[in-house]
Amino acid sequence: MKTLIIVTHPNIEASNWNKAWLKAVRDEGDITIHELYKEYPDENIDVPREQKLIEDHDRIIFQYPLYWYSSPPLLKKWFDKVLLYNWAYGPNATKTTGKEIGVAISTYGTTESFQPTGFNRFTLEEILRPIEALTEFISATYLPHFSLNDTSDVTNERLAQSSIDYVHYLRTVKPAQR
Repeated sequence: MKTLIIVTHPNIEASNWNKAWLKAVRDEGDITIHELYKEYPDENIDVPREQKLIEDHDRIIFQYPLYWYSSPPLLKKWFDKVLLYNWAYGPNATKTTGKEIGVAISTYGTTESFQPTGFNRFTLEEILRPIEALTEFISATYLPHFSLNDTSDVTNERLAQSSIDYVHYLRTVKPAQR
């Protein structure tokens, strides 16, 4: 299965976690890493190029840090520009049908904070619901997410384990049973 990882981190060089994840998957077969902020520093998205990338892959993983309970702004712009009527959705749309879409997300908050009784009052599943809805709307299949919480707690051991876990996720993730 050909996987496209769309990385949307505004400052990947300053990120311990997202940078470590990318390093861990660089040598994995059938994975393409596509960093939006590096490709489009001016945010002028090449729509035909992006659509071709989607068409050439079976699985798309959106990798980003949680920003204000959402994704970084360039990813929202990417959705608006790339997932067009009669390409991704609509009566003649077939390009995203059957694709698998997942999210790999890093958060500053603890696991406990992403509970109904925790600081954030919402689970990550609830926070990621717009991506799940988008996936359904474009006739793709939503995958369970990969997450790393409490990213302020940086240790070499946690970096290594998180990277191993991410590679394992990419190799084994399957659509959730409904």
